[in-house]
Amino acid sequence: MEIKVVTPRGVYMKQTASAVHLASTEGEMTVLEHHVPIFAALVPCPLILTAEDGTKKEYALSGGFMKYGEGDCLILTDAIEGREEIDIERARQAYQRARDRIEKKDALTNMKRANLALARAINRIHVYEMK
Repeated sequence: MEIKVVTPRGVYMKQTASAVHLASTEGEMTVLEHHVPIFAALVPCPLILTAEDGTKKEYALSGGFMKYGEGDCLILTDAIEGREEIDIERARQAYQRARDRIEKKDALTNMKRANLALARAINRIHVYEMK
């Protein structure tokens, strides 16, 4: 199937894959060729693309939307990073800043934003450490 990932900066990637694994608001899913058409809201998660030869490529996806139909998978996201693009020190610092904001819990802390920042940082660290 054709995979196309689009960010606000433009097309991040366009390639073929035999399987796409990601997580929606309803849970994790793997989309294979000939899957029924689907539209899903995505949460911060690893995006794992499996090539025809079985090799896998991991990305840190910040959330977004996925539409699959007629052999094409379109992913719209605010941010995506390939495993090799992740700055692990920056991700660990983002994790600590988010934890500090959550633990502070004052009237000025936007808890929803802090929790989302924490989820994104954890996802980036997780993808970086995948083997």
